[in-house]
Order: sequence, then C-alpha cells, then structure tokens
Amino acid sequence: MDSNKLKACLGILRLSMGLIFLWAFFDKVFGWGFATKPADAWLAGGSPTAGFLQFGVHGPFASLFNSMAGSALVDWLFMLGLLFVGVTLTLGIMTKLGAYAGALMLFLMYLAVGIQPEHHPFIDDHFVYFFVMLLVTWGNAGKYFGFGNAWYNTPLVQKYKILA
Repeated sequence: MDSNKLKACLGILRLSMGLIFLWAFFDKVFGWGFATKPADAWLAGGSPTAGFLQFGVHGPFASLFNSMAGSALVDWLFMLGLLFVGVTLTLGIMTKLGAYAGALMLFLMYLAVGIQPEHHPFIDDHFVYFFVMLLVTWGNAGKYFGFGNAWYNTPLVQKYKILA
C-alpha cells in the first residue's frame, strides 16, 4: 500500500475514534437522546455507567461489574477517560497515552459484555476498536491530520516519548 494512503487511513482512524469517544462523553453529559436520554444525563443527576453495568454485562465478570454500577468514582473515571481519549485522539496530541487509555477502556468493556457478544460468538465493536487503538498507537497516527507533528517536535515530547 502506498505510504500516503496508509497515513491517510491512520489519520482517519484516529480522528474517528477520537470523535466516537468525544460523542459518547457529550451524549452522557447532556443526554442528547442517542445513547442517553435527557432525563438520564449526567448533568440531570444520572449515572453514565449504571445502565450498562447493571443491565449490559454478562459472563464470568458480571458480578464484579454489577458491583461498580452507580459508583461516583467509577462514573468520574469513566467520563474523564472518555474526555481524555476523545480530546487526545481528535487533536492528535498525546495519542500514545490516549490510545492506550482507550484500549484499556475498550478491553474492560469487552470483558464486561462477557466475551460473548450479542451478535457474534466472540467479536463485538469493543474487540475491534481495541485493535484499532493499538494500530493508532503503533502507527503514530497522531502525526496525520492533526497537531501531532508540531506536538512531536516540542522539547517536552522529545524528552518524554510517551507523550507523543
């Protein structure tokens, strides 16, 4: 594959994943009516994790995830994670940290659905997105269609490569 086409695909994948995470964050905060009804919005007093952790988990880890439902700490960590991953991937800065954090979140969500999703014996969107996050990280996708090139050249990032 032509390297420019690969770079374009990596940049588009990074932007897409960033916007998916940002959308999830804002929909849960404001309840825009897609995945979150306005009455269930975080600003309206709803828990962004309770529904999924109470009713969406299955399999061997279900009781563990059920026990986290409605926890303020879990809600804050989840929402900060969505925002961090969304911003870093959308802007193309700190993509390694953002994509690794996103991969961890997606892996945990994959475990929560019970490693046996509803529409396939073992593959669901969390599984696929997990590997997209690894590709974003390992492909240095922050350098394409974002602020990544300027960010990579800062003295801070040159000294601490994990911030790339």
